[in-house]
Amino acid sequence: MDRVGDLTLFLRVLDLGSLTAAARSLDLSVAVASQRLKRLEKELGVRLLHRTTRRLHPTPEGAALAQQGRALVEDLESLGAGLRETASEVAGTLRVTMSASFGRQYVSPLLPGFLARHPKLRLSVHLSDNVVDLVSEGFDLAIRIGALEDSGLVASRIAANRRLLCASPDYLRRRGRPRTAEDLAGHDCLLLFGSSGRQDVWRMTAPDGQEIAVRVHGRFESNFGEVLRDASLAGEGIVIHSLWHIADDLRAGRLEVVLPDHSLATTAISAVMPQRRLVPPRVRAFIDLLADEFGDDPPWERGLPF
Repeated sequence: MDRVGDLTLFLRVLDLGSLTAAARSLDLSVAVASQRLKRLEKELGVRLLHRTTRRLHPTPEGAALAQQGRALVEDLESLGAGLRETASEVAGTLRVTMSASFGRQYVSPLLPGFLARHPKLRLSVHLSDNVVDLVSEGFDLAIRIGALEDSGLVASRIAANRRLLCASPDYLRRRGRPRTAEDLAGHDCLLLFGSSGRQDVWRMTAPDGQEIAVRVHGRFESNFGEVLRDASLAGEGIVIHSLWHIADDLRAGRLEVVLPDHSLATTAISAVMPQRRLVPPRVRAFIDLLADEFGDDPPWERGLPF
């Protein structure tokens, strides 16, 4: 039963003073409109209208329904109009979650310009290195770095995530520079750990194409890349970093690449979203922004000799 439609018809009758005029304005036959009003009265158990010589007037119960029901109908119409607007233009609230370091360093500077281009948009930005459930937490989008495990999400690749081994010049002066992958087993290595455990087996490809896996050791580990970056800058050991994270340190000479002729697997920086039939324009616009800024010539790749 279309209660909202029946209520809208009732209010239209009151506004126009005629069942015929109300039916015509809603593209209904008079017979159908009459049946729907009778249905509404039967459901509520009260008479809503009485007829005078020229017009239909509300009963006291009808007047009470009109007073409270009009606000409800207007709110629903406003909500519908807002939803239709967000389906056709960049509007509404975009809720996005992303890596704390990457978000602060590269995405945050883009947000004021993005808001300026889309004045009907609101942004809610959640920075965390934890992988959150997009559906249960109500997020439109996540920016994730590395391998994606949740097959229930739709992913759009934004940029390559190149990784490399690096250490500070001070550490390399004190401990020497590794010449082979196997040498890493004798060095202090800074270890990342997370939901899948400690990442203490480092895999890489040698110049001759051979795949090598080395178990490394160290006195320092963390679940947060910023902490490992700070430790590597302080000379505490060798670390695996994403290039975007330490590009400025490489340019400034605060860190140096270790085993530059060995390559680590490149993963991806991806925009992921829940599966849905229609992607809201606000989500598509944000993905396009990131792809334009980072896709072909990401800022962290510029000015580096490798």
